[in-house]
Amino acid sequence: KKRLEHASSLRQGGRSNAAGMLKALFSSNKKTLKKVRKHNTANREALHKIAKAYNTLGSGDVEGSVKLPEGKDGKKADLNEWLSVNTIDFYNEMSLMLGSLLADDICTNRTCPQMRAGPKFKYMWADGVKYKTPVALCATDYMDCLMTWVESQLDDEEIFPVNSNKFPKNFQKVVKTIFRRLFRIYAHLYHHHFETIEKASGDVHLNTSFKHFILFSMHFELIPKEELGPLDDLIKHLLNKKSPKVKKIPFSSQERLQQSSR
Repeated sequence: KKRLEHASSLRQGGRSNAAGMLKALFSSNKKTLKKVRKHNTANREALHKIAKAYNTLGSGDVEGSVKLPEGKDGKKADLNEWLSVNTIDFYNEMSLMLGSLLADDICTNRTCPQMRAGPKFKYMWADGVKYKTPVALCATDYMDCLMTWVESQLDDEEIFPVNSNKFPKNFQKVVKTIFRRLFRIYAHLYHHHFETIEKASGDVHLNTSFKHFILFSMHFELIPKEELGPLDDLIKHLLNKKSPKVKKIPFSSQERLQQSSR
């Protein structure tokens, strides 16, 4: 199958070592899987700066940063504006991580012929347009379809308005679908590529990114609890302030295979 175009353009040929991946993750010349999305209004840019106040790995009040901010007048920000800003930020963050992982051949159609989160969870892809019925894809194709679909939602001004705050009635439903699907990528990375990421010292970046993502998701109830199964034990571990640094990812001992295409 055709590899992801952007990732293919980044490869110099051959499998890069862990140091190369680390350089890609943290260098000033970072590559992304998809085009970085920008915020369209001054208000959203201001909210973006608030959201990114927690930008130093391993520090900051991430629990506080996910909450709906208040202005100097004591009024809370518009919920949909806050969801919009953070959806774009998390999308950009995921694009950055995937750009590095796929460019360095950490995840390929050979290493991951199916989109899984361990042996017990398998994800099928369906978007109602190109794939009207659920289909099994290799992980790279699944993640490309997923990110392309999210990009199409962000580009749709009927869903993410550019010059106004008139969000559609189904806006929060769309956001929940985006977060539910982005979670699957985190689940795949942890179950199938954490060891490689850890060897490259990228585990701090991944853990910090996921902790921010899951705290935001849980605070606004964006992902159903049953969808969190693949990383349920890890979530409990990361949210336990007394837990030591993650050395071995604690995964659920759930025995049944679960398939999802929603």
